[in-house]
Amino acid sequence: MKASLISVLSSFSLALATDSAKLLPWSPPGHGDVRGPCPMLNTLANHGLLPHNGKDISEEDIVDVLGNTLNVAESLAVALYKEAMTTVEDPNATTFSLSDLDRPGILEHDASLSRQDPYFGNDHEFNQKIFDQTKSYWTSPLIDIEEAAEAHEARWNTSKATNPDFNISETGTAFSFGESAAYMLAFEEDGIGYANRSWVVYFFENERLPQELGWTKRPFVTTGEILFNLTQRIVNSTVGVTPEVIAKLKDFAKVNPSFAGSS
Repeated sequence: MKASLISVLSSFSLALATDSAKLLPWSPPGHGDVRGPCPMLNTLANHGLLPHNGKDISEEDIVDVLGNTLNVAESLAVALYKEAMTTVEDPNATTFSLSDLDRPGILEHDASLSRQDPYFGNDHEFNQKIFDQTKSYWTSPLIDIEEAAEAHEARWNTSKATNPDFNISETGTAFSFGESAAYMLAFEEDGIGYANRSWVVYFFENERLPQELGWTKRPFVTTGEILFNLTQRIVNSTVGVTPEVIAKLKDFAKVNPSFAGSS
């Protein structure tokens, strides 16, 4: 019954959303444009919501675009901007480029859901083979917490087993789990803790918002507390999570209270 209802609603929303006049413009990166390891920021640049060249992205850009497009709370958007700025080499800079995010050992991390590790080469472009492993764990039309946790853990274990230089910092660990929570929120359907699989796959494989499939901005505001709580649910559902990982996440939360809904 639930699956059939989802099918009917999805078909209805698809019919509404495919009006081309309502679709955001989109074009892939061109000559001189830069992209980074974050699929969502790449996507927002491809749509021209962030600068299409991927350069000189300001705090105002991040707050406006994340708020208007994904309903991200201003406080969380500011916190994400500040984390992005840690990857910029110029200490006096007030903007960042998407390529800055690829600096190793800061936000960029091993065990990505859709990129190979730096040890193996290009770690900022989408890798279909890597993503095929990830999405193989999403076996239902709606991805739930357990499937998100299983996919994340599979990528973590594969990376750890095959990459002799495997290493993830406290921030990288937090962002690794948080990225799973982020796609669950951005493409939520049928309540927090469920994401529309077709939307998520389309997003990752095309670096494009899945409007053609019926996606629209979620009606609720995503705060740091909501993101933190969903991240914690994914951590709690991860069978092989180690005390070391838990310690890294706790240390990150202490240093970055904005991500836990407090400041």
